[in-house]
Amino acid sequence: MNALRNVTFAAGIALAPVDAGGAEPLEWRALADERAVIRIADAIDRAVDAQDWKLARSYFADRVTADFSSLSGQPAATIASDDLIGTWAANLKGSKTSLHLRTNHQVAIDGESAIVLSNGYAWNRMEGNGDPLWEVWGTYEHHLVRSSAGWKVDGFTFRMTHERGNPLVKATPGH
Repeated sequence: MNALRNVTFAAGIALAPVDAGGAEPLEWRALADERAVIRIADAIDRAVDAQDWKLARSYFADRVTADFSSLSGQPAATIASDDLIGTWAANLKGSKTSLHLRTNHQVAIDGESAIVLSNGYAWNRMEGNGDPLWEVWGTYEHHLVRSSAGWKVDGFTFRMTHERGNPLVKATPGH
């Protein structure tokens, strides 16, 4: 019975499609890199929601091209990552809380760079301006480069598809 199970497993592997829906050939290094870049995209959200700005900053290269134009109306800009984190920290503090969720990651790795595409949802909550919630849905694109310190985000785009709730919560910094 064990031999039959092993032969069946081996046959399944041998007959499996080489291209499983667009995935790269699965090698241990490729799997480790894919997991690492997904972990970083997700970890940024957790650090922001915990208002752990030092940890959030640790996932970025020194400079980042940030594009939140669909959300803010401002064009994409290449800025110091310290400035990006400082802006987030000034907005999401104290009485203002956030929750970021991300799913359906697609990863493309090309040598020393990677792109992570994902769907995202976020809300901000803050009392004192009427309805305490503002929510947004959209897609994220993280661009990462491999450095001596590991993978670092050097590009970050959010493309809003829908928002609802109180725009004052979005626009008003916590205190």
